[in-house]
Amino acid sequence: MRRRRAHDKQLLEDPKYNSKVVAKFINMVMLKGKKSIAEEIVYGALDIVAKQLNEADVLKAFYKAIDNVRPRLEVKPRRVGGATYQVPIEVRQERGTSIALRWIRDFSKNKKGRTMKEKLADEVVSAFKGEGSAIKKRDDTHKMADANKAYAHFRW
Repeated sequence: MRRRRAHDKQLLEDPKYNSKVVAKFINMVMLKGKKSIAEEIVYGALDIVAKQLNEADVLKAFYKAIDNVRPRLEVKPRRVGGATYQVPIEVRQERGTSIALRWIRDFSKNKKGRTMKEKLADEVVSAFKGEGSAIKKRDDTHKMADANKAYAHFRW
């Protein structure tokens, strides 16, 4: 018997942009509970993005970058008989956003040589333009789902 389902925690909007997505991103960037440092990194990165793209509304650019990275399909392993199949499933909007933010954060973190603000800004700008590591990861995920669409009937 399965346990009860976990409820989503209501997230407060961030103080600067009044956006729940930015607040979620700040929480993802945060290490060891140091939220003020995470805010500094994310807000600094968004300021750099605004300068690089000459964008008046940096929030729209950020949302477009996330939308470009968000996967529409992913594969989930399913055991049928003795075999495990990679079954393609559609990704819910909320989960897709979460995955996109995670990929942007992780690929920024793994770059070398500059401050986290600059690396984060660089990844957001490249995602906005439709290039970069996070976009490649999304394309690979879609290719994997497409390659395994023969097993779509195992979805339940």
